[in-house]
Amino acid sequence: MRFRSTPESITGSISPLITPFADDLGLDLGSLATLTRWHLDSGTHGVSIGGSTGEPSSQTVAERIAAIRAVADVVDDAVPFLAGTGSAKLDETLELTAAAVDAGADAALVITPYYARPTQEALFQWYSTVAAEFPDMPIVIYNVPSRTAVDLAPETVARLNRAHENIVGIKETTRDFEHFSRVLHATGRDFLVWSGIELLCLPLMALGGRGFISATANLAPRAVATMYERWEAGDFDGARDIHYALHPLTDLLFVETNPAPAKWVLERKGLLASGAVRPPLITPTPKGLDKIETLLEQAQPALALERFPVPSA
Repeated sequence: MRFRSTPESITGSISPLITPFADDLGLDLGSLATLTRWHLDSGTHGVSIGGSTGEPSSQTVAERIAAIRAVADVVDDAVPFLAGTGSAKLDETLELTAAAVDAGADAALVITPYYARPTQEALFQWYSTVAAEFPDMPIVIYNVPSRTAVDLAPETVARLNRAHENIVGIKETTRDFEHFSRVLHATGRDFLVWSGIELLCLPLMALGGRGFISATANLAPRAVATMYERWEAGDFDGARDIHYALHPLTDLLFVETNPAPAKWVLERKGLLASGAVRPPLITPTPKGLDKIETLLEQAQPALALERFPVPSA
C-alpha cells in the first residue's frame, strides 16, 4: 500500500490482468502469480485485477479475494495495485473492498452496479456508501456502460469528488470521447482519469489523462508502457507509432468476447497453463482462431518489444 497515501502517483499503463483458470475451471493462482511477475518484469507501471477482463462476474467473492491477495503478494509494493472490488450487490462490494484494504491494495476500482440501471442519485448514494465505509482507501470509479447498462454522468462524478476526498479518479470505458473531456471539465484537471478504451488511451493524454487501464497490455505490456513513456518524454511521434502498431492486437482482443482471445494467446506464449474461460464465455471458435492468427501476425511489430517465456514442450 505504498501508493495509497499518494494516489496522484498512480499513473501510466495499469495492466488489467486476466484471471487464469485451469482446464477444470478452477482458479489457477500459480498462473496468476506467473502472469503478474511477467507484467512487472515487462515494465508495466501498475496492475489491476478484478476488472471486466478478469471475468469477475463468473467468480465467487472468496475466489475474487484469493486473486486479490495473490496479486498483492507478488506486487509487494513494487508498483501501484488497483483491486477491482465492485459487484452488483452492495454487501459484496463492501466485503471485497475490505479485503483489498487488508491485502494492501493502493486503491479500489469499483464498477457501477450492473443490470439494475440505477438513477444518477442512486449511483451517488452507492459510491458515497463505499467511500464513507473506507475513508482512508482511494476509490476509483469504473464506468463501463457497454457492460453495465448505466452511464455515470460527468456531473455525478464531480459531485462525488466534491463530497468525498477519497474518490480520486475514474476509469472511463466509453467510446464517447467527449465524455472524457466533460468529466475533466466538471471535476477539475487534478482528478485522475484513465482510459479503458484501447484506441482512446493515447488521445486521452492530450486532455490531461493520467494513463490507461488497457486490456491490450495483457498481451503487450512493454509496448503499452513504452507508449506512455514516449508521450511523457515529449516523443509524440514515437508514441503514435506504437499506438498504430497496436491496432491489430487491439482488434484481436475483441474477435470474440474478451478475454477469451487473450487467454488463447497467453497460453500459446507459455504464460498460462490453460486458456480456459468460464461460462457463459467460450474459448475461441475455429473461425475466430483463423482471424486471431491473422491479426497476431499483423501485430508482430508491436509484439517485437515483448519478452515472452519459452513455452515448455
